[in-house]
Amino acid sequence: MKRTAWLAGIGAAVLAAGGLALAKRPAQRPDGGSGPLPVGAAAPDVSGQDQQGRAQSLRGELGHPVLVYFYPRDGTPGCTAEACAFRDAWERYAKAGVTLFGVSSDDARSHAHFAEEHRIPFPLIADGELRWADAFGVSRMLGITSRISFLIDPAGKVAKVYRDVDPGVHADEVLRDVAALPQPGS
Repeated sequence: MKRTAWLAGIGAAVLAAGGLALAKRPAQRPDGGSGPLPVGAAAPDVSGQDQQGRAQSLRGELGHPVLVYFYPRDGTPGCTAEACAFRDAWERYAKAGVTLFGVSSDDARSHAHFAEEHRIPFPLIADGELRWADAFGVSRMLGITSRISFLIDPAGKVAKVYRDVDPGVHADEVLRDVAALPQPGS
């Protein structure tokens, strides 16, 4: 009896230790900080390929607002709801002059299928090497990024960080925040 209880205790400790190893931890950024880039930080100089094989660069979008949203996986319920909400608000984003980048660790082929299936009109960045995720300090578990978004102002600074994203209302929330950004030259 005692031996069974001892073995059960050891098994629980091993499982607990393994669970801790899999838990999300604050990401270490290349700039030496940890966790998500804070408001006021300069947006990182990152680039990558989208679902159509086109090169996309964050620095190339300076001068107007940019939303970089990270999501875990193509085709999952929450990720599909979020992408479709942005798709449905796409005309309002274009009218407001907002560039939108969806980023996940899925490859360009997966992004192409996802974008075609759901008629996604904006770039989905294939971040298999997690360069974008690392640069923004996005936490991940088993190579899958957390759901978090960064609104970049026209000057290239982080204006807002959305940590607890509700995919159903996020697109409208971002547009409200874009409307409140200071206009260039004001």
